[in-house]
Formats: sequence, C-alpha cells, structure tokens
Amino acid sequence: MAHGVAGRRRPGGDPVTPRPARPVRIGPRAAAALLLVTLIGIAAFGWPLLADRQSGLAHSQDAPWLFAALLPLLVAVVIATIADNGMDSKAVAMLGVLAAVGAALRPLGAGTAGLEPMFFLMVLSGRVLGPGFGFVLGSVTMFASALLTGGVGPWMPFQMLALGWFSLGAGLLPGPERIRGRAELAMLAVYGFLGSFAYGTVMNLQGWVLLQGMGQGISFHPGDPVPQNLARFAAYCLATSVGWDLGRAALTVVLTLALGGTLLRALRRATRKAAFDAPVSFDSGAGSDAGHPPQRV
Repeated sequence: MAHGVAGRRRPGGDPVTPRPARPVRIGPRAAAALLLVTLIGIAAFGWPLLADRQSGLAHSQDAPWLFAALLPLLVAVVIATIADNGMDSKAVAMLGVLAAVGAALRPLGAGTAGLEPMFFLMVLSGRVLGPGFGFVLGSVTMFASALLTGGVGPWMPFQMLALGWFSLGAGLLPGPERIRGRAELAMLAVYGFLGSFAYGTVMNLQGWVLLQGMGQGISFHPGDPVPQNLARFAAYCLATSVGWDLGRAALTVVLTLALGGTLLRALRRATRKAAFDAPVSFDSGAGSDAGHPPQRV
C-alpha cells in the first residue's frame, strides 16, 4: 500500500511522489457563514460614514453588539466547516496551537513602533491552510492575545475582524502549484507589506469616528458627504498612523523572508501528515503483519 511519504519507493523502484499539502476545504455552508461575517464587518466599520448628524451613534456603543454577533458567527464558521467535512479534530488542534503561538508572539512587539511579529505567522498559516482556516485563526488569535495582554475594549471585535480578513487574504493568493520557492516568499512578503497597511487603515476607520476636536482637516464630521469625510480620513491616516503601519509592514516582510521558507515547509509537512482532505478508512490486514495499528488510506 503506497503511503505517499517522501523517500519511499514503489515495488518497481520508482520514488513515491509526496502528496501535496491540501488546505482546509471550505464547503458551501462555511462559505455562507464567512460571507455573512464579512458583510456584518463591512457594515460595522463603515456605517458611521452614512450616519445622520443627529444619530449620536458611535463605535463605543456598537462594539458590544458587534462582539455579541461576531462570536456566534465565528463558531458558526467552524461548525459549518466541520459539517462540510472540511475541519476535523486535527484541524481544530492545529488551530489551537497556531492561535496560541500567535497570541504569545504579539506581546513581543506590540506597543513599540507598531511592531507585531504575529502578522507574518498569519500570512504563512493562511497561505498553507486556506482562507477559511485563516479567517478563523486570525480572529481567534486576536481574541486570545487581547486576553493575554489585557487589550480588551471596544476595539477588540474590530481587530478580530481585521486580522481575520488579513489571514483570509493570504489564503486567496495564487496556489503553491503555480508559485513556489523564492517567488512565493516574495509574493507573501509583498502581501504582508500591503496587508499590514490595509489592516492599519481599516482599524483607523474604527477609531477615527470616536475622536473629535483634532482639527477641521482630519476630524470626522457626522452627516457630512462621504467624499469629504474620506478626504479627512486620508489626512488623518497620514498624520497619525503611517509610522506605525510601516513598522508592522517592515517587520512582517523581514520575518517572512528570513523564516518563511522554513515555516512553510513545517506547516506543509504537518498538513500532509494530518491529511485534512482524506477520508478515514482502515485496512483490516495492515496492523496484523508487523504489529502496527491500521494505517490511514
């Protein structure tokens, strides 16, 4: 029975080609749950731009509602993936391990010039394990790191969404069968650089609407036309966050280029061994010949 392990040979002497690492599959129910979470997130980030001047609404009031809606939907994404046979106990275990590592990485740089080393792990994990797994991993990692660092506040559900999108995007890049080696690392580095700025920009949109009195050129004005507020928002980003976003982006690029090759190989090896996409079956005679338990086919 061929096991698909590098280094083994078939009876004729030809080497067995290693089975490619397959990402966690997204079924129709999981895709629907992801789409619903994304639509809620877009509405949560963007609705203040469309709010009436007298609405008196702010993200400090809507964050608890977003958090209450987000957690069940994240659970729904996981349950839907399991129901679609995309995530088994091994995938859940890998999710826990990677989320714990990401949460532990965040305190090493958070608060210092925007340096956040966990972002490169999200890029590589989303790349290997797929967009659905990446979204859940990003959200769970941010939740765990907020509990670890005491960073719980009205911004936390927005951070969970933004990092989930960041990791999801890495899983949507062109597949490894098309781009490998140095070209793949370069692509991931470019994505990490641009994605780090996108993450900071999206999070700025959450905080900007809460800050008033910063000056007519950069403050949010409820009820003003959207183009005018977007122009002020661009000025606000340039004035307050470019340096932080640049630090995050530069560190993500450096870590991706320096450690990306090793970590990609490790993640792909673990994914091949886990065989998330393989059905479980047993060979009744496999364990009796050599005293070993039956093998997964």
